[in-house]
Amino acid sequence: MMQLFWLLLFLLPSQIFSLQENVTEELHWGTYRPGLYFGVRPRLPQSLVTGLIWFGTQDYQSFGKARHACDQGDGLDSYTWTVFDSRQGGIQVLEDSHNNVEITTEFLKIPGGEHGGSWAARIRGKPIQPAYPSRISTIFYLGLEGLGGVDLITDEDENGIGGPIEFSGTTPDLDDFTIRIADGVDNQAVTSGPHSEDFTHRLGKSHFVGLRVNPGQVWTAKDFIMQSILKHAGPIAEQYRQADHPPDASFVLQLPDETVTASNLFAVQKLFDGEFQFDVFFDSGSTHRKLDSATIDLGIPALVSSFNDRFESRFPTPDSFAVSDYEALKSFSKAITSNLLGGIGYFYGTSIVDKGFSFEWDQEDEYDYDYDGTQNTQQGARFTEPRALLTATPSRSFFPRGFYWDEGFHLLHIGQWDNDLSLEILKDWIDLIDENGWVAREQILGDEARSRVPPEFQTQVPTFANPPTLTMAVTAFIERLTAQNDGPSAADLGMNFAMGGEQVPLARFIESTQKGSEYLSYNEGLDFLRSIYAPIRRHYDWFRRTQRGQIKQYGRKARSRTEAYRWRGRSETHVLTSGMDDYPRGPPHAGELHLDLISWMGFFTRTMRGIAEFIGETEDAESFKEIEKAIIENIDDLHWNEGAQMYCDAGINSDDESEHVCHKGYLSLFPFMLSLLPSDSPHLLPILELLRDPEQLWSPYGIRSLSASHPEFGHGENYWKGPIWIQMNYMILSSLYKTYAAVEGPYREYAREIYTELRKHVVENEYERTGYVWEQYDAMTGEGRRRHDLSCISWRVLTLFASHPFTGWTSLITLSKYCAINFHVHASETFAVISEKY
Repeated sequence: MMQLFWLLLFLLPSQIFSLQENVTEELHWGTYRPGLYFGVRPRLPQSLVTGLIWFGTQDYQSFGKARHACDQGDGLDSYTWTVFDSRQGGIQVLEDSHNNVEITTEFLKIPGGEHGGSWAARIRGKPIQPAYPSRISTIFYLGLEGLGGVDLITDEDENGIGGPIEFSGTTPDLDDFTIRIADGVDNQAVTSGPHSEDFTHRLGKSHFVGLRVNPGQVWTAKDFIMQSILKHAGPIAEQYRQADHPPDASFVLQLPDETVTASNLFAVQKLFDGEFQFDVFFDSGSTHRKLDSATIDLGIPALVSSFNDRFESRFPTPDSFAVSDYEALKSFSKAITSNLLGGIGYFYGTSIVDKGFSFEWDQEDEYDYDYDGTQNTQQGARFTEPRALLTATPSRSFFPRGFYWDEGFHLLHIGQWDNDLSLEILKDWIDLIDENGWVAREQILGDEARSRVPPEFQTQVPTFANPPTLTMAVTAFIERLTAQNDGPSAADLGMNFAMGGEQVPLARFIESTQKGSEYLSYNEGLDFLRSIYAPIRRHYDWFRRTQRGQIKQYGRKARSRTEAYRWRGRSETHVLTSGMDDYPRGPPHAGELHLDLISWMGFFTRTMRGIAEFIGETEDAESFKEIEKAIIENIDDLHWNEGAQMYCDAGINSDDESEHVCHKGYLSLFPFMLSLLPSDSPHLLPILELLRDPEQLWSPYGIRSLSASHPEFGHGENYWKGPIWIQMNYMILSSLYKTYAAVEGPYREYAREIYTELRKHVVENEYERTGYVWEQYDAMTGEGRRRHDLSCISWRVLTLFASHPFTGWTSLITLSKYCAINFHVHASETFAVISEKY
């Protein structure tokens, strides 16, 4: 019966739940603390949070290297979600050779009740090398922020607790709940060694502490817990100062088995010798069902089966795609998909904004006004009101927070896996758009997020933009929605029984039985697009208002006198706002025009036109159509250099005259990458030839960011001066597949050849050569990028040179591998390229 329950639980059609229940409640709980190796919390601003700490007890020194937050300095071999579904749970494997332990965390969500359901977690460990000792102390903690309370209801004992430990609590949002922590049956503790007879009364038991911490400080739980252990261990260690041999570390480094009144942070410590297992159960009081070990025993295999079936349907590898090791590729793709999903986090808190900052070349802008027309007089950095955000994260170790530039790419992958999850994330981002239309490039929300960022990089400036990649997520959703609702209706097939005449496409009926697809019904999808139209239109207007470039001031000739754009916020050497930080540009000047930005604005305008058409805003759609046409014309008029046969930035020379600034690389490709060029454009062939030239951008591992013949290739920070970036290769592959290799034109066959060869290069390098995903890859060798000379480098550059694993946009390799090459389909059919390795 229990096996049947799990099959029904995971496979039951989603129609039995209301839309709100299925889309939101199933996503209420999660491992939404991606900056930790394992931490569970709900999508609530101030509520219950949990986390896992562990350290080795083979010696006393390992205590100082306790594992908690993901940190490359810990030296873990790997920490990888091998299975993850945001609606069901996941399995993660952590390899810690220093402590000779492989820890597996299994997380399972059980729907039901009125407060987001219940969940269970199993923490298992075993020696990596069985011939050597593996002595581990684990600490599982729970802390409560905001209103409510939590209490230890198991009888306390000053020498530890020998059985399960149970807590009860209540909050306004979670209502009543219990948490139980129970040992596996075969756990063993260290019971022998010097002075063991002095500690017999405490061995083999769980130890605990209850602490009261100030509001806003629960995220620092590790500091309080480790200090509690030290405070308890100090007097004990002093007793054995003169002894020939100290007691075993596991005898001394223990929690004190005490609580204080009104504790809001509890920790439970277990000490193991060899293999171990313990379970954590969160029971929502509104479910009236108590979880136990059988829940996990049966639920995890069902989760794995469900995940595998869903993966095969969402990311199939076509028979036409030749690969040397199909199973290795599939495992690789599953891992990077799981790690992208497992890296989703929920963040809440204030951010720091400086409305008055600008570089000197931005100070003459005429847009220094708030939305209501009043001049902005605020100077200096200030805290904002707290905001909430559900978002994917680029890297759990270095960037466990939201980045605008990255998020649009993340949502392409997530949307293919779970449409509604991607929209939940997208909506949270859109909710961040302020009354002026601005959203910060980097979402550093709250003290915990700020603790991972140097102070000089924490402040955001509301005139600084980032590539509007969220538009890619919107466009992908419209494509899915359109494809889902263009099949034959039930009436056409004689299947509209008891439907009151409503026509429901057959494809929609089939898809609606799969979780995560409610918003792919026509009416729900239409309502969603209507709900985001006003704020995203405000965001679009903000871009056009604040990032406007100059045309007539420098005698430039263009068919449109308005459509030109310049990134604000650049420095002498970097244009961080563009996302391509150190890519070669001209000197900073108020008269610059940036090719990538006008291309993004062309894509943004096309997206706005698509939304307007879909929701019936016909006048707006016509206006966007005219703006799009003007932008595409001005890309040619302002940025095409006939002599160099390439698209370029426009700069201002020493004679105060406009001139092209040409650097062959990703920048040159933007009108092509965003499919803004007509398929019969005379400029398309020079772009394809540049792309395919091994002396320029082509390599056996993907397209280089800067030409190998460029004098700055591989020099300086070498961040965007040659290395291969997967998300840019995805954009290239996407434009080839959807447009230039699919639409009739003089260069279609050439585009097909490039697509086929490039896709093979990108996918095979990712999983066959490296077995891991990195933020970028070496332009000459294809190796994942690491850097040891870290002097004089910007914050993001500095950390990302060592950013491994990087499960952000690099996951787009999965999309790259599963789509069959069938160029007889319509150009708007969904392109799928995704895969990221952890």
